Amino acid sequence: MSLFCLIPAAIRSGALAALVLAWLVWPTNTYSSEQQTAILLVAHPAVTTSWLNRDTTRAIFAMRQRTWPDGESVQVFVLPNRDPVHARFTKEQLAAYPHQLQLAWDRMVFSGMGQAPNRVSNQLDMREKVANTPGALGYLEREYIDESVHVISME
Repeated sequence: MSLFCLIPAAIRSGALAALVLAWLVWPTNTYSSEQQTAILLVAHPAVTTSWLNRDTTRAIFAMRQRTWPDGESVQVFVLPNRDPVHARFTKEQLAAYPHQLQLAWDRMVFSGMGQAPNRVSNQLDMREKVANTPGALGYLEREYIDESVHVISME
């Protein structure tokens, strides 16, 4: 006979209810969105565009749009799919999941209709590549931004 059977039914159901309630209300993320550092679009300093709307940004990062609004060629840089900053950027700014972007890139590459974005290993590498590649677009947490890149606002 298990020990669980020895506990009176009233206590078992109350304890079970308390456990279920605690599980439902327990925070799944220890950081609120206010505590997380903002992720901003960054571009090469010579890029003249100062803002992009969400649809244009999504099209550029999905590699469906290959030019800036002024017609200049865009070079897209992204962090690895498993990077938490990449996941936050795709979810919060593009309203997509990293695997959805990866599927779109794979489709473009395998069909011969396009190419995947340039991958960088970390945010320092992202800043360096964006700062030194004409027409470049990427994203960084606010703490990694300096005068070497141009911040693009997104509406």
